[in-house]
Amino acid sequence: MLETSARLLKLLSLLQVRRDWTGPELAGRLSVDVRTIRRDVDKLRSLGYPVTSLPGAAGGYQLGAGAELPPLLLDDDEAVAVAVGLRTAANGSIAGIEETSVRALTKLEQVLPTRLRRRVQALQAHTTPLPAAGPTVDPETLTIIAAACRDHQQLRFTYAPTQGEPAKRLAEPQGLVHTGRRWYLVAWDVPKEDWRTFRVDRITEEPALAARFTPREPPAKSLGEFVSRQVASSVYTYQAVLTIHAPMQAVAERTTPMSAALEPIDDQSCLMRTGADGLERIVFHLLFLGFEFEVHEPVELRDYIEILIGRLRNAITVQE
Repeated sequence: MLETSARLLKLLSLLQVRRDWTGPELAGRLSVDVRTIRRDVDKLRSLGYPVTSLPGAAGGYQLGAGAELPPLLLDDDEAVAVAVGLRTAANGSIAGIEETSVRALTKLEQVLPTRLRRRVQALQAHTTPLPAAGPTVDPETLTIIAAACRDHQQLRFTYAPTQGEPAKRLAEPQGLVHTGRRWYLVAWDVPKEDWRTFRVDRITEEPALAARFTPREPPAKSLGEFVSRQVASSVYTYQAVLTIHAPMQAVAERTTPMSAALEPIDDQSCLMRTGADGLERIVFHLLFLGFEFEVHEPVELRDYIEILIGRLRNAITVQE
């Protein structure tokens, strides 16, 4: 009986980890035959778990959504990860989620074994989180966008750009990117026929779902890299392209993905794209890096550096 109960718990855990399982896959994981899997699935159903059967030659199973939230089965590392994630969310950038995260964390800690509770409490006691400095977003807006990405549905929303009046937008959502301070939506702008990056906190009202669309090839292998390139330069008045004479890894350690987009040239140099609303900010950033560099564009940056060179030369000239 104990062996059967343990197998049922393991089966339930597997069904929660992945959306779809074939009968042979589950049988292999649990070292039993497919008939035993069928019997165990029937027992889970009798306990109220909505396990549905999938059609096909090999057959399959899926844990569906039920009327009530079933107990979650977590191993030690998963439980600690969830606890840490909830603690982080309590200081996050999603409006209204802080209190909900604290409530969920309290419930989780009540059922954690002593050994795990001590690990979580030690981490919390010796960690001081900084409050999120960026704007907060509506969790319902994030949920709608994520569902639209999953189901390939267009979104209609009102967007407030950095400059100008809010405008209606129609977009095919590709995915969300969270930088730690802000949330970004990567989407194909239907009227402008181009990829765009939208700050979610500037979506002024709840997005509305529109027609379904056929997914396009993403604008980059990594949406994070795409957002990094967009935010690092395109949103600023001055956009700079430079060669930095240092290994890309060394430059990356002194920058952030949101302040500079880097591409390797060779083992000892890399291409940097960055931007700012003032030329002096770009120069300060480059001097802070501590590496030799060449300016490719804009011309205004070259001219400004020439002016600074003159000022510095005058500052150290010995007066007769």
